[in-house]
Amino acid sequence: MATAKKKPTITLSPSRDVPFNQLVLSQSNVRRIKAGVSVEELAEDIARRGILQGLTVRPVVDENGTETGMFEVPAGGRRFRALELLVKQKRLAKTAPVPCVVREGGIAEEDSLAENVQRAPLHPLDQFRAFLTLREKGQAEEEIAAAFFVSVNVVKQRLKLASVSPVLLDIYAEDGMTLAQLEAFTVSGDHARQEQVFERLKASYDKSAYAIRRMLTEGAIRASDKRAQFIGLDAYVEAGGTVLRDLFEGDDGGWLRDVAVVDQMVADKLNSESEAIAAEGWKWTEAAPDFAYGHTYGLRRLHGEPVPLTAEEEATRDALKAEFDRLVAEHEGADELPDEVDERLGELETALESFDERPLSFDADEIGRAGAFISIAGDGCLRVDRGYVRPEDEAPAEPENASDGATGKEETVGDDADGDHNTNSDAVPEPEEDEGLSPISDRLMTELTAHRTLGLRHALGEHPDIAFHAALHALTLKVFYHYGSDSCLELDLKTVSFGAQAPGLNDSVSAEAIHARHESWTKALPKDSTGLWDALGDWDSDSRAALFAHVVSLSVNGVSEAWNRRPRALVHADQLAEAIDLDMSARWKPTVDTFLGRVTKARILQAVAEAKGQRAADRIAHLKKGDMATEATTLLNGTGWLPEPLRTPGRETVTDMSAVELAVVETAEVADETAMADDDGIADDDEVGVEAIMAAE
Repeated sequence: MATAKKKPTITLSPSRDVPFNQLVLSQSNVRRIKAGVSVEELAEDIARRGILQGLTVRPVVDENGTETGMFEVPAGGRRFRALELLVKQKRLAKTAPVPCVVREGGIAEEDSLAENVQRAPLHPLDQFRAFLTLREKGQAEEEIAAAFFVSVNVVKQRLKLASVSPVLLDIYAEDGMTLAQLEAFTVSGDHARQEQVFERLKASYDKSAYAIRRMLTEGAIRASDKRAQFIGLDAYVEAGGTVLRDLFEGDDGGWLRDVAVVDQMVADKLNSESEAIAAEGWKWTEAAPDFAYGHTYGLRRLHGEPVPLTAEEEATRDALKAEFDRLVAEHEGADELPDEVDERLGELETALESFDERPLSFDADEIGRAGAFISIAGDGCLRVDRGYVRPEDEAPAEPENASDGATGKEETVGDDADGDHNTNSDAVPEPEEDEGLSPISDRLMTELTAHRTLGLRHALGEHPDIAFHAALHALTLKVFYHYGSDSCLELDLKTVSFGAQAPGLNDSVSAEAIHARHESWTKALPKDSTGLWDALGDWDSDSRAALFAHVVSLSVNGVSEAWNRRPRALVHADQLAEAIDLDMSARWKPTVDTFLGRVTKARILQAVAEAKGQRAADRIAHLKKGDMATEATTLLNGTGWLPEPLRTPGRETVTDMSAVELAVVETAEVADETAMADDDGIADDDEVGVEAIMAAE
């Protein structure tokens, strides 16, 4: 009977302590590039903990093959250099024994390569658990970071994984998700919510870390929101509010989860500010986080005077201006300003601007009939718009003196074919002659001014520049002064207030730009309407044209309303948009609130197909409408896609892409998906931390 061949017994290389002065670095070490923990840091770690992994060495032989008593180090070169550094620093004796594994036979390069390649990096989850154990034993995050030569942020990130549901940690351990996805779940500490989002993620097209963060923060308020900035994060936390933070991505300060707390704090602070403003003597105040766009239409705006500077303030301003001028003169020819000079100039500019933005003072009688709107500006600061007078609060108009003449109605300048508009002349007899000069009769005054009106019409029609001046004067009165009777031109300018307020309309890019431009013109115009005509006459043509454009722009009404059919006006709005090459993609973005959540699934899919190709639309076709709208928001972000009512005729849009261009987009989408699937989410800092915690070299 044949016997099975016995497998050879494995013999391991012996270990022994070798004095350090008998070790030399081998040229067969395959590691040539510096990476990971530095030699200096490794030396400090060995000094504190000792060497945790011995060196692999080979006997050095002479030409005859006889051992010389020296040993070369083909594997563990960084540990050797760290020990060498400690010897040079006289912190380690030259003859200190070093634990070594003595290898005989084989190839030195193989030993070096095997030790570096076959070493398995520490799993991030194991690193997290190790850090967690050390913290539970009383070590601070800074101590852990110093001990393993990683940044404190790396330690914080790993420890943050403790907030993830154990169910998801087990899924990650079994390679059921990437590290980047796991890190995204740390935004919320609610385990039930995390597991719910993970279930939603299974049916979602977008499984990115961004999508996870978006799902976990649904309904929360961003810390960058103007309401959050208005009340302040510290005050919100003191009131018991919870902040969701993301240690792995820029989160702009996080998310405020307790919306009810935010709303109550905003209301309380606005009411407090409103009471302070009302104490100034205003007849009324209105406070709200935001007002509808155009809420001041129809109200007269008071023109206040800037509060004059005190003698002390004037001296301060002069000193700042002198310093600013001196620094500019000293560095006028310099190619680049020194950092400290550049910083100081910025400080001076800010300080000088504060003197220009003086608070306004108003007449006490006007304050008694006017009011103020208190709201939150886009940057989170308090916005107070003072000095608005409602029509019912206007002072009664004083009756005009008869000697000032009467203004005839439009019909008095009639088009009677027979020219007989004096058929009732006998009804108003002329005054009897007397010794003194009596006032001209109302009837005669009307007739004379009718002739003058026709003369003005004829002459004005032959002077386009003056006609432009007069029209600008009349329209500016309507917009900025609400005194239409100050002009003899029967021109009117209507500015519609939007009955349907789109989300975020008042804080939109266009609204903010129009408001800023309007305020700048308000400051440039004279306080009293009686000085407007002369002021416009003193301006150059460019300034008058710019003001005219602003005033006329406020009359644009391209709103489509079901109850107000204006097809020709909407056609003209298209013509106007084409003439100025209007690009709405820079002013409007498709989101769940602005469009995608308010149309049918078919329109959502059509939008995605137009912007990203049919393949992208097919991938989200199976989703419910809410999830589909959310996914479509991500897909359309940055594409410049616009719904048809916002497109400008003649302007190329993403819907005009050729089949070839769409194919390129779809190919890029496929590449993105492949990259997403292959991405393990481990950053370079994480790899450094993995090597450091092993303390193997």
